[in-house]
Amino acid sequence: MSSSGHLALLPSLLGWRYASLPGDSRKSFEVALHAGSAPVLAAVALRAGRRAGESLDPAALALALLPPVAAGLAFEGPIERRLGGMRSVGLAQVAAGAALALADGRPQRRDKSNAGDDLAVGLGQAIALVPGVSRSGAALTAARLRGLSRPASLRLALTAAVPVTLGAAALKGMRVARTGADRQLLAPALAGAGAAFLSAAAASPLVARLERARSWAPLAAYRIALGTLALAAAGRARPLE
Repeated sequence: MSSSGHLALLPSLLGWRYASLPGDSRKSFEVALHAGSAPVLAAVALRAGRRAGESLDPAALALALLPPVAAGLAFEGPIERRLGGMRSVGLAQVAAGAALALADGRPQRRDKSNAGDDLAVGLGQAIALVPGVSRSGAALTAARLRGLSRPASLRLALTAAVPVTLGAAALKGMRVARTGADRQLLAPALAGAGAAFLSAAAASPLVARLERARSWAPLAAYRIALGTLALAAAGRARPLE
């Protein structure tokens, strides 16, 4: 969980030089990854909705979309400049994992979402602008805090993530197009998009298992473990931020 967090952590942990690439080059690669995974995400969200007999609600999508759009326009630049290093991403992973664990302990009171739930999930996605928080994880946390059941929380998080993911990819793509992408990045970007599509498709069956899960503690534990590993590595290296 958290594509931006993994993009910050894994290259550092594995000794890759991703962080040393120019900002425009990193953005181009991130656009390719989002473009690759977005079709699978949309298909999974539609299947989950059909299984529950739900259809897309434009008003609900708007409520879930407005907070991350507003936050992105206002804070994306400062966040990109000040956050994204291994230590800050590690802290975000640990905090987000702990929040998910606490939220998942709440009672499952409802199976249908309402406008308040849509807005709460949107606010969660806005917080996920911080690298390491995870858009899907923040949406799941917000929905469970509102008392939605795990299946309903998962459906809402998936549905809300589709327009945000597509919008982020489109916005970054336009910015890359204005500045001019390095043609040498075309092959790596295409490979990244293909890998993102295949990995998302391979992981899509896990959605049904998450719907039936009695606890999301393994997800929370993974986030906390990854964040702790990042903090330990950051403590042994010169800080990146």
